[in-house]
Amino acid sequence: MTKYIIRRLLQFIPMVILASIVVFFMAYLAPGDALSGENLDPNIPREVLEERREALGLNDPIHIQYYNWAKRAVTGDLGMSMHHTGRSVSDLIGGRLENTLNLSIFSLIITLVISIPIGIYSSRKPYSIADYSATTFAFIGLAIPNFFAALLGIYIFSFGLGWLPSQGSISAPNLTGLDYIGSKLKHMILPGFTLGLASTAIYMRYMRTEMLELRGSDFIRTARAKGLGNRSVLYKHTLRNALIPIITLLGLEFGTLLSGAVLVETVFNYPGLGTLFVGSISNRDYPVIMGINLILAMTTLLGNLLADILYAVADPRIRYD
Repeated sequence: MTKYIIRRLLQFIPMVILASIVVFFMAYLAPGDALSGENLDPNIPREVLEERREALGLNDPIHIQYYNWAKRAVTGDLGMSMHHTGRSVSDLIGGRLENTLNLSIFSLIITLVISIPIGIYSSRKPYSIADYSATTFAFIGLAIPNFFAALLGIYIFSFGLGWLPSQGSISAPNLTGLDYIGSKLKHMILPGFTLGLASTAIYMRYMRTEMLELRGSDFIRTARAKGLGNRSVLYKHTLRNALIPIITLLGLEFGTLLSGAVLVETVFNYPGLGTLFVGSISNRDYPVIMGINLILAMTTLLGNLLADILYAVADPRIRYD
């Protein structure tokens, strides 16, 4: 397993290089830059703008710009923001990354806690009222766009019932201890459920389908013939094998959650990478856009590695020797 992990980490190098090239050239091909936006002060002399553009290296050939950016990125320096004067991209991302990670992990926990038990129960009681209800919920969860679910949640639970806050990540900046944790969790409930709605529906259907298919497998019939109880057969044999497709989805879910947070955070005005990303697009702050996209790409690669490791944990037949 150790050799496999090392080999996969080495494979990350060309993948990250390719991802960085794609990210850089997509930003380069976008029209304009932070020094030619509509929000720019028209009273700034053109000579000053040209000097600033020259200082930022925007007049260099594209391959020189990429080389300089990649050379700094290897050391963790993603450059300076063009919109936030004097702020580095790493500083801007670092200030928002914690909120987005907390929201993504919270959403993932909600997804797993809801989808797996319901999927198991639906497989044990197929075509029952509970099963049809879970199926209906899954179809609705897949059909409703994130932004509509967010607005609906705000209207019902914030404006209507007044149970949950509709924006922000904390009630007051001076909270400490349990009050701070409670406020953080309360502000994550609505965006967390919204972010995990579609994933919950997908995982639920996958779990139900896999459990139903495995019930008729030879090794399940053998386990029952040996006299094993229903609980042992269900959780020790059937569930572990049914988790394989769930683990596959989890490997992709890390990057999906972070990218999906862009829309959800914008609707809830949640101070994470999503709102920073949208603001950077509006201000044509391409260094910040490239930095966030690079982090999303690396997160997806790490998620796939984690999924491969979890395969061996869930199914002892899988080995990477």
